Amino acid sequence: MSEVAGNQGEAVARATFSRRAWLIGGGVSAALVGAGLVHHWRGQRASVFIAKGQSYAGNLVRTIRDGLLACGLAPDTIRGKRVLLKPNMVEPTRDAPHMTTHPAMVLAAAEVFRGWGATVTVGEGPGHLRDTDLALAESGVGEALDSAKLPFADLNYQEVARTPNRGRSSRLDYFYFPQAVAEADLIVSLPKMKTHHWVGVTASMKNLYGTIPGCKYGWPKNVLHYSGIPQTVFDINASLPRTIAIVDGIDCMEGDGPIMGTLKRMGVVLVGTCPAAVDATACRLMEIDPYAVPYLVLASDRLGPIDERHIIQRGEAWQPLASPFAVLDKPHLKDLVRKRGVLVS
Repeated sequence: MSEVAGNQGEAVARATFSRRAWLIGGGVSAALVGAGLVHHWRGQRASVFIAKGQSYAGNLVRTIRDGLLACGLAPDTIRGKRVLLKPNMVEPTRDAPHMTTHPAMVLAAAEVFRGWGATVTVGEGPGHLRDTDLALAESGVGEALDSAKLPFADLNYQEVARTPNRGRSSRLDYFYFPQAVAEADLIVSLPKMKTHHWVGVTASMKNLYGTIPGCKYGWPKNVLHYSGIPQTVFDINASLPRTIAIVDGIDCMEGDGPIMGTLKRMGVVLVGTCPAAVDATACRLMEIDPYAVPYLVLASDRLGPIDERHIIQRGEAWQPLASPFAVLDKPHLKDLVRKRGVLVS
């Protein structure tokens, strides 16, 4: 078992990067404390932008920029900041590009934030591969980053800082976050929209498992799994710096996701500054009940709204675009689709 499971009460691991990162890791940074604490969202609203008719050859820069502006992200708040883009490269293969975030989405997001004056890094800690170079090659992300001269942070192997678990839903007292995560002013979750054979759906919140280093937590992040997937998804999201979401819903995955599922074409991009609200909207597009996804239930009114009445829809309405995703016929997943035919109004 990874060192973290047995040593949660021991001294912090040594790290060699800046004092600022250690302050963030220890919870001293006012910026991180304000962003990472579990807020009570009851009665508050969040905006989610949906763009339809999207393709990887289209103008994704404009789509993403429009979505961020529509959801209230002000460009002047990004200037001079460190932005970490976190795509999904869980177990990429060129034979199944619908498994991982498309490189075009990564490049488009990077162009938007660079255009707003941010310093942009792309980072990932693949959950199923110890060889990150292989993941970069098989996903096509490595070649794309080279073309745009974008730096990459291997989140599985970077030096780490210890951060208190601010969610307190799992038994873990704290998390080790890699340097690029601890030093980021803004994390952009760039997931692929997929079903998941254990928790039903994986989108922007579950994607942030990849901010946790395999060198401390094992593969596929075994310590997190043993501590409860819904609980640790919630806790990680509660403990990270400020996080927003840009979801690749163009070519998606249904059925036996997040790895063995089949292609589902949707042609949508979702954008929002509240990942919980974005993921609840993704569920509705998949005709899956967000209240049957355990980590979204934990997040509801604490990390953001999942009630449709409290989500302001920008761009397209979700109802005309909804299309049922195939879900494995397993007892623990039946509630995901029990309300099909009722979800779409």
